[in-house]
Amino acid sequence: MAQQRKPKEHWNSRIGVVLAVAGGAVGLGNFLRFPGQVVNYGGGAFMIPYLISFLLIAIPIASTEWALGRYGGRKGYHSPLGVYYAAGNKSAFWGLCGGLSALTPLVISMYYIFVEAWCLLYALQYLGGLLQPLGIGYSLLDNVKPGLDLKSADAYGALFSQTTGMEADGSIFRTFASPLLVVTAVCAAANFYLIYRGVSKGIERFSKIVAPLILLCAIFVIVRVLTLGNPTGAPGQSLLDGLGFMWNPTREVVDAATGEVARTNLFDSLLNAETWLAATSQIFFSVSICLGATCTYASYVRENEDIALSSVTATSANEFCEVVLGGLMTIPPAIMYLGAQAADKFGSSFSLGFVVLPNVFGEMPAGQFFGFCFFTLLFCSAITSSMSIVQPTMALFQDAFGLTRKKGIALVCLVVLTGTAFVSWFSKNLAALDAFDFWLANFAPFLGGVFQTVLVAYVWKLSNLRQEWDRGAIVKLPRILGPIVKYVSLPYLILIFLFWCYKNMHGRLQEVAENPVTQYSLVFIGVLALGLLATSYAVVRRWKKEDKV
Repeated sequence: MAQQRKPKEHWNSRIGVVLAVAGGAVGLGNFLRFPGQVVNYGGGAFMIPYLISFLLIAIPIASTEWALGRYGGRKGYHSPLGVYYAAGNKSAFWGLCGGLSALTPLVISMYYIFVEAWCLLYALQYLGGLLQPLGIGYSLLDNVKPGLDLKSADAYGALFSQTTGMEADGSIFRTFASPLLVVTAVCAAANFYLIYRGVSKGIERFSKIVAPLILLCAIFVIVRVLTLGNPTGAPGQSLLDGLGFMWNPTREVVDAATGEVARTNLFDSLLNAETWLAATSQIFFSVSICLGATCTYASYVRENEDIALSSVTATSANEFCEVVLGGLMTIPPAIMYLGAQAADKFGSSFSLGFVVLPNVFGEMPAGQFFGFCFFTLLFCSAITSSMSIVQPTMALFQDAFGLTRKKGIALVCLVVLTGTAFVSWFSKNLAALDAFDFWLANFAPFLGGVFQTVLVAYVWKLSNLRQEWDRGAIVKLPRILGPIVKYVSLPYLILIFLFWCYKNMHGRLQEVAENPVTQYSLVFIGVLALGLLATSYAVVRRWKKEDKV
């Protein structure tokens, strides 16, 4: 008789799993990456493919991933490897696909902890300024007074470059007590301790505590934004102008060569394959689908708990935090202080969050307090997300090797921190981090989404999907959602992926050929992929032998 694996852990409550999944999804992608994508891809022109992707990808695929995960959990599997193996009729191919899908959250976690440390470092720096009137102020950054009020946009940029090691590879390792290294170690320890505590005692309990804090910090910052009016008095720099930048499909830009002001063309923006890839990838990243996290978390849901309502609630909460909270607290204040025409100089998402906004907080009344709130918000949301993307690897090692939680977390810690050290060392211009982010957070989710949707629609079958949705459901999902997954979501993903490959793959490969650090990064990722495949192959073979006993 085949060995029946029984789940060892469960969430304690429905609100706990919703908060954990929503907290895992609500992170830097909502409050930092999303605003940066909006700015870099044309404001309202970006929102069109983004909203289309939310309707066609986020809601249908998130619901299928909840169903897939709980089904695997009922069979005793808690990793993408085991869940895919169970849903794929115990096929070795689908088991290997599941094992390889764990590569995406594993690599993302490696640089996510590093960025999480930036947020904590900036929050602590602002806190030092707030405590200065009490006589206990401090500064963690060299040649910077307590707080973060530099009175110069260039000074904020220079500080960010120096702090994160963008000036030269290995620069943050010059002193053992580098503030960023110490804070990174603190963040890693916090993540691994909470995961070690387990699903209910660690992740769920922490999510319940930190969720109100995230909401409170967001309210403080948003109320400040809404009461700014027109802080500079310049035309075109009011709150409505800031909101309009995000929602108007066209905007004014300044020609760098002639200085002339012109308006963008919506049709040209929508023909940019990078915009569609970025918008859909942002959905994957922010809603945390096809990254292994939702699938893993759902595997710990009890057999007759409602997953239909939970999936819609978690997805909706995430979008509220991203579009309403994240978009409102970052883009409007930047436009109100610097103007819409300066948006082309905002740069990357990191530049917007760590250079532009600190500059804005420096000009804002009580800006030190609101800067502290903003970066505390970033850190709290980041740690809930980093836990969610480390947990799939933890579950995979436990499924694969039958490890105790203590041994499993030790192995995960070793692997993740190796990648974090790699990203931290190759920090010049954030080249390694950018390579990890593009190929694993932008590119890989498309492939993962296609394979997962094929598995659900053509192997596991829509009838099983519907049965899993209806099990314990308080409010049943519309029956049309299954055919949408099969006949709309899947072709949509394939079409955008092929469109991007046709338009942009050649240019990306040229960048790889010209940048040695990107090449090192891809080799590093390739070694991890081979390791996961070898591990998955050995585990699938063992499971097949067990099933024959």
